[in-house]
Amino acid sequence: MNQSHLAHAIIAVLITVTIWAVMTRLDLPAGEILGAAVAIALYLGREITQHEYKLGIQRGWQWGQTLPVRWWEGLLRGWSKDSALDLIAPAVACLALVLAYQLLW
Repeated sequence: MNQSHLAHAIIAVLITVTIWAVMTRLDLPAGEILGAAVAIALYLGREITQHEYKLGIQRGWQWGQTLPVRWWEGLLRGWSKDSALDLIAPAVACLALVLAYQLLW
């Protein structure tokens, strides 16, 4: 685990807590779950997009051209240990926060 994984986890927890606080203020239920889902989805989308661009660059893509990548390739190709941890670290941090809240309150 490196600094970026820890930074992603901290940012994801901050996103979760912010959405949770807003939903609590508005008396809406399940704010912690929605906050965690938004944070995890943000990092999933980020990693998929990075994989799509890496695949496109490998295929000779340049800015201004249509990206030569199928819609599913960013999700299924190009995952390294580092990119997996860029998603797993925020997911674990957010899910741990939600589970701690669910179990303690």
